[in-house]
Formats: sequence, structure tokens, C-alpha cells
Amino acid sequence: MAVAVGGDRSDPMVEPNVIPLVDIMLVLLIIFIITIPVMTHAVKIDLPRNVPNPPTEQPEFLDVEIDFDGSILWNGSVVDRNTMLSFVSVEANKDPQPEVHLRANPRVRYEYVADVLFAMQRGGLKKIGFLTQQAGAPPVE
Repeated sequence: MAVAVGGDRSDPMVEPNVIPLVDIMLVLLIIFIITIPVMTHAVKIDLPRNVPNPPTEQPEFLDVEIDFDGSILWNGSVVDRNTMLSFVSVEANKDPQPEVHLRANPRVRYEYVADVLFAMQRGGLKKIGFLTQQAGAPPVE
């Protein structure tokens, strides 16, 4: 939109070119329309509650290891399946339940690990965690 005020026709008309500005504004509008629904999408999570006085004592834990041949070590002692089941039932009745640190030899068959894990879960133990060896770290004795 140019308006010539006075002067002769030989003077150059100075008018701003608004087409690039309109193009940029339309592109930005499209970007905002696309990204705003993504930014407002909320993921519902359960955050931990603030515990005023965390426990000062370390929780009790059980060290269970499964060797490559399927033998079970309960706190360092070799036990059979029936003895392990009796230990599991005793530990499951404790309040609070101890944590179970389950460590499996890298060469053990998955069936042995699944069997021990299933027996612990079925016996009532709820706090079971797997311990792994970090690459380059010496084996845990």
C-alpha cells in the first residue's frame, strides 16, 4: 500500500514489503498450533510422599545367589529347594520384610532363576531386587 503525497512521479516510492512478514507470522502460528497440544499433555505419575522422619537403621537384607549349575546359596550357605522354601516362609512373616538381593551367575539357565524368583514371590516376599556385576568390576565374593 503506497500513498504518493506530493512530489513528482520520478521519486521512488518507498513502501514496506509485508509479504515476508505475513509468511513468517503464518508459519509461527502453525508451529504454535501444532506444539501447544503436545506441551499441555500431562502424564499422571505418583510422586513419593514426603516422609518426615526417614528410618535411621539399615533394612535387613537376604543374600540369595544362584550358581551356574542351579544350586542356591542362602546368605552364603548352600541350601536345597525345600530348605529355601522354609526360609522364605519364615522371612515373609517378619515385619518389616527383609529385602532379598538376588544374584545369578551369568552362565546359569534362566529356568533356575525363574524358579527361585517364583518360589519367593509365591512364598510372600515382596522386596526382591536383582544384583548385577558392573563391567570391569571384580566378582563379588
